[in-house]
Amino acid sequence: MKIYKVGGAVRDKLLQRPVVDNDYVVVGATVEDMLAQGYVPVGKDFPVFLHPDSHEEYALARTERKIAKGYHGFEFYAATDVTLEDDLIRRDLTINAIAEDDAGVLYDPYHGLDDLEQRVLRHVSPSFAEDPLRVLRVARFAARYADYGFTIADETMTMMKCLVAHDEVDALVAERVWQEVEKALADENPWIFFKVLRQCGALARLFPELEQLFGVPQSAQWHPEIDTGIHTLMVLEQAVKLSKEPEVRFAALLHDLGKGSTPKNEWPKHYEHESKGVPLVRAVCERLKVPKHYRDLALLVTEFHLNYHRIKELKNSTIIKLFSRLDAFRRPKRLAQFILACEADAKGRKGFENSSDEKSQLFRTFFQAADQVTTVDIIAQGYQGSDIAEQLRIKRIAAIKACR
Repeated sequence: MKIYKVGGAVRDKLLQRPVVDNDYVVVGATVEDMLAQGYVPVGKDFPVFLHPDSHEEYALARTERKIAKGYHGFEFYAATDVTLEDDLIRRDLTINAIAEDDAGVLYDPYHGLDDLEQRVLRHVSPSFAEDPLRVLRVARFAARYADYGFTIADETMTMMKCLVAHDEVDALVAERVWQEVEKALADENPWIFFKVLRQCGALARLFPELEQLFGVPQSAQWHPEIDTGIHTLMVLEQAVKLSKEPEVRFAALLHDLGKGSTPKNEWPKHYEHESKGVPLVRAVCERLKVPKHYRDLALLVTEFHLNYHRIKELKNSTIIKLFSRLDAFRRPKRLAQFILACEADAKGRKGFENSSDEKSQLFRTFFQAADQVTTVDIIAQGYQGSDIAEQLRIKRIAAIKACR
């Protein structure tokens, strides 16, 4: 029985990145051996165990065979005759197929160290094409390690395109797609994740509403980058600079979906693209089973982002109505997220990347003034019943007016 550290822990250590999780592969052991040593079984499809003390994951070395389409279409074999090389060859990328024993000795049968040195994301074997989820994983790694200079090997990109062309990506279950998307949004350079998906054709399959934006022009007066798809990725890039919250980044990504439905004869203008985008955002979220808190913020940013840009011209009563629609007085965090996503929209334009955040500050100032007026204050003044809500509205409008 031999135990090796594998995967991301080895890769990130070699790249001198923080190691978040340790994963181990166990060679030459049986399920009974693991149970006898106190390991706790957790794997459903193949033998995975938690260490009795550290609770880190230990998996028996295994091989796998494709038997059907999709992520779950595999048959696994785990036994004492499965070697370390057998286990590593089923992994996705060479940089993830390096193992380390407890003495610190590295085992690299598929030249992952060379690819780490050359900054290349390369598939380990032709079996890469058996798992369509790897298309998203490679896109995610390309985004995460872009700052290190990593690029995708040509032959690996070709294989990714083949997976898309043969409809394998279409067989992925929504939960797995969203899991990869959420990880990408929380990680570094998520706009590169979506660029890679577009490069291999997967964006059109998984996010057709986003794919539709590329090639759609906008007014050069407001959008020197012109192309709506390019603008969308620029907005996501700005959202990353403004917020670490994946919810904000997701809302920024989807905010302009309505422009993809504008008739060509109306280009480069996009009348009512906010309201047109709402059902499209809802469709994306339903299809991918996106959590409610992501969906709700994305819908609000889509519907009301132009109000952010027009904050100086809005009536005071309209601003209060917007705060109510955002449920800002009960959920100030949501307002803060809304402002950041809209600020990313303002800065996600060619030449505007370092523009002022004056509108964001104005939004915050107006809210702070309105939030000083409370229901307790109104009741203390003797108002009752339905008059309370109306007086609250009137006095909050007056509070904003005083800030002008």
